[in-house]
Amino acid sequence: MLSSSRLTAFLTVPDAALARNFYRDTLGLTLTHEDRFALAFDANGTPLRVAIFPDFKPQPFTVLGWQVPDAVVMSRQMQSAGIAFERFDGLAQDEHGLWNAPGGSRVGWFRDPFGNLLSIHDAAAAMAI
Repeated sequence: MLSSSRLTAFLTVPDAALARNFYRDTLGLTLTHEDRFALAFDANGTPLRVAIFPDFKPQPFTVLGWQVPDAVVMSRQMQSAGIAFERFDGLAQDEHGLWNAPGGSRVGWFRDPFGNLLSIHDAAAAMAI
């Protein structure tokens, strides 16, 4: 039914200025629209709507992720830009903060300034999702 329709991703944050700084200036997404309700970004062809909600509470699970060509290279670039990768007890992660999932894909998690858990995964991970 929706297989030929374009997906829009959604996130919620409490502060538009801080979200704009992180998603546009730190992650490099293109800001396409802004109003008092939300920020809209182009995430490589996928629209990302970041809704502003003052009483926002982050979820304990991954809410958004990016498939990247090489998770190690991306992890290094992101850490050089000041983005810290999460470490989880009981999950073997390498020096880049990446977990080798069954099947050989590499996955790493980081948070936005509001506590949203985000991830990167390399191209091999697409088969494991």
